[in-house]
Amino acid sequence: MTDATEPGPASGRPPDRVLLIEDEPNIATALGFILQRDGWQVSTHSDGATALDAVARHAPTVVVLDVMLPGRSGFDILSGIRSGPRPDLPVLMLTAKGQAKDRARAEALGVNRFMTKPFSNREILDAVRDLAGT
Repeated sequence: MTDATEPGPASGRPPDRVLLIEDEPNIATALGFILQRDGWQVSTHSDGATALDAVARHAPTVVVLDVMLPGRSGFDILSGIRSGPRPDLPVLMLTAKGQAKDRARAEALGVNRFMTKPFSNREILDAVRDLAGT
């Protein structure tokens, strides 16, 4: 888990929190750095089996969720978020596959935004800002 200490993107209030659920260490490190540099407080989690516990524990403003995770898929986690205590929690889903059926499945489960890797730093920042309303 990594936490930023700078104020969040919306000045005058505590930083918004992003929970990054990603099992590839290089991607998690890079995304965490990009988001922290933009002022987000970032927590990371890499295990699908315990991801819903991490959502409850970190109380994020936005979840960035990989589709393919060990222990439990991102689709299962998204379904758990939508049927849990925070069904309106904004979720940005990431996938390396980029198949239309994955996008359709994510949309059917209620994803807010779906992005295919690779993406630019600007795309990820714009998507997270938009989902957080900042």
